Amino acid sequence: MTTPSDLRRTPLHAAHVAAGARLVDFAGWDMPVQYAGVIEEHLAVRQRAGLFDVSHMGEIEVRGPRAFDVVQEVTSNDVARLTDGRAQYSSLPTPRGTPVDDILVYRLAPDRFLLVVNASNDDKDFAWVREHARGRADVLHASADYALLALQGPLAPEILSRQTPAPIAGLPSFGFTMGRVAGHESLIARTGYTGEDGFEIYCSPIAAPSIWEALMEAGKPRGLEPAGLGARDTLRLEASLPLYGNDIDETTTLLEAGLDFIVRLDKGNFIGREALLAQKRDGIRRKLTGFEMLDRGIARHGYPVQAGGSPAGAVCSGTYAPSLRKNIGMVYLPIEHTGDGVTFDVIIRAKPVRARVVKMPFYRRARRPAR
Repeated sequence: MTTPSDLRRTPLHAAHVAAGARLVDFAGWDMPVQYAGVIEEHLAVRQRAGLFDVSHMGEIEVRGPRAFDVVQEVTSNDVARLTDGRAQYSSLPTPRGTPVDDILVYRLAPDRFLLVVNASNDDKDFAWVREHARGRADVLHASADYALLALQGPLAPEILSRQTPAPIAGLPSFGFTMGRVAGHESLIARTGYTGEDGFEIYCSPIAAPSIWEALMEAGKPRGLEPAGLGARDTLRLEASLPLYGNDIDETTTLLEAGLDFIVRLDKGNFIGREALLAQKRDGIRRKLTGFEMLDRGIARHGYPVQAGGSPAGAVCSGTYAPSLRKNIGMVYLPIEHTGDGVTFDVIIRAKPVRARVVKMPFYRRARRPAR
């Protein structure tokens, strides 16, 4: 049995305790699930800004003259589309076209890439990349070198600009720059996992507490709230962003998960390409599908689903959506039941509760004005 003393702690653990956070075991880390409350933190991010500690995420660096070749082979997206200072959402596919993990790829230089992976898959992903690099590049397990803060919400640019001289206003989505935040050298990326505008700040672990404190101080007059993993989950689900272990894993292909946009079949050879080509040719038989509940009840992860009177798997993710004021979720349904408006049943406490297929994303933020 895991006890709190067995759990790993981020450099911001003391700040969470001081703020009265409720801490839980998440992938072996002692992490804040909430501070004031999930709904309050969720709405703060949608309306103002929230600050998350996501230092539990893993980092892998691939370096050397053949770093590009390695990353291009082990990921599904096209790394050739990246220039220095740009990142992309991608995955590490298996030969079956299923994800070892979904990841972010940052091009730091032509011969240096940063892969950001899920905390639960950190060691597995490192071993996978190193194995398939086959000595062609240096693969470094760099997670201990980074802390990661996520400042998310419509006021995030204004708040961050008060603590950095870096030109963040002009950063495009998935762009990043090096700069000082609260006096500490950091990688500042216009990325996130909430469906809102915002930034992720990669810094040294020793710098994280002072950056956290400075951002909270700068954001306090603007309604910035510390936010935990509970709000991060409801925010990402409203934005229809998959969670590894719930919505995607090594039993679901990237095409079944609706991640076609990170599968570049025309880029040349990569792990899983042949399987994905065959599935695209033959067609998928099931698809990750969004739904909203028509009757009262929240569809939780693992609840059985029936479509057309027959068992059709189980709910992947489900929650009450504070921004939408309705109960939503995602599930893999047989392709013939995935049309917009099709109804099916979620079994909640042994009773069928009606749900309806809806288009994703459930929530889409208003775009910021072009600069």
